[in-house]
Amino acid sequence: MKNLIFVGGTMGVGKTTACNLLKKQLPNCVFLEGDWCWDAHPFVVTAETREMVLDNIAYLLGNFLRCSSYENILLCWVLHQNEIAQALLNRLDGLSFHLHRFSLTCSEQVLRARIGADIQAGIRTEDVLERSLERLPLYDALNTVLLDTSTWTPLETAQVLRQQILSKTL
Repeated sequence: MKNLIFVGGTMGVGKTTACNLLKKQLPNCVFLEGDWCWDAHPFVVTAETREMVLDNIAYLLGNFLRCSSYENILLCWVLHQNEIAQALLNRLDGLSFHLHRFSLTCSEQVLRARIGADIQAGIRTEDVLERSLERLPLYDALNTVLLDTSTWTPLETAQVLRQQILSKTL
C-alpha cells in the first residue's frame, strides 16, 4: 500500500529542507510543498482562496496516489490544525493509502535563530517570526507524531522521519 506522508510545522522549523532530503531516501517518492499551491502576489487569505488551495493540494495528492510510479507521496505544509489535514483527507475519499502524520517543532530560541538566518539571507520577511512563534504551541495538540528538531540537522530529521515511516509500514 502507498504511503501518504504529511509533514507539518510552523514556518522556519525546517520542513522543506528535511523533506527535500527525505524524498531522496524513500523509494519512488514524490514531494509536494503545500505553499507551491498558493504562491501568489498578493497573497490573499479568504474562505474562497483557502478552499481553492485545499482543492489544488488534494487534486495533486490524488493524482500522485493513483499514479503507479510512486509509492511514497510526501506533503510538507504548515498544517497547524487537525481540520486542515482532515479537509485534505476528506477530498481523497475512496483512495487507499497508509497515512503518516508528523509535526516538526523546535524550541523558541532555535526557531528565532533559524528564521533570523532566513531573514538575513532574504528568504523570509520580519513578520514571519511572530506568526511562526504564535503557531509553535499549536502542534502539541495535534493528532500527529511530534518531533522536536531543536538539536537535529536537516539530514538527521529526514533520517528520523524515514525510520518512523518504514517502521510503521513493514
